[in-house]
Amino acid sequence: MTERWEAGGLIATHGGGPISSSGGLHRYVVFGAILNPIWEVAQLPLYSIWRNGSWRDIALAVLHCTAGDVMMTTASLLGSLLALGRPDWPTERYLATAISTVIAGLAYTMFSEWFNIEIRHNWADDDLMRTLPWTGTGLSPLAQWIVIPVVNFLWLGRAAKRPQQLRET
Repeated sequence: MTERWEAGGLIATHGGGPISSSGGLHRYVVFGAILNPIWEVAQLPLYSIWRNGSWRDIALAVLHCTAGDVMMTTASLLGSLLALGRPDWPTERYLATAISTVIAGLAYTMFSEWFNIEIRHNWADDDLMRTLPWTGTGLSPLAQWIVIPVVNFLWLGRAAKRPQQLRET
């Protein structure tokens, strides 16, 4: 990584150029696609499939949930970029886009947990899963959609530019 000065300040460069919007999107989605299956496997004991499902059922559930996570990762960031982003994101509107992306991921997670557990009965929480009392949403899926995006945005911010120099204009 090299550093150079531009009109807006110090920019970290990779391969000779700053990270573009499409490069930032690509990095965010790929890093999410790496982190989400790790989380999915780690939280398996919190779901009834861990005790009642076959290894095939568990593997398919991890693949299915990971595919959904990658779609949610992509859709939440794209939606935020469409609503709040700038052409030179991730250096512009970084924080607003990050906050909006996390909120979108949390909102969809709460809907998905309710719909798939209460309405469609696609999966069930184990007794070990702690839930929010007013929604029944599992704390582990909520934590997943806070921790992974925040870690992802911190990594992206470091790669795009020093975080204290990201602009909100």
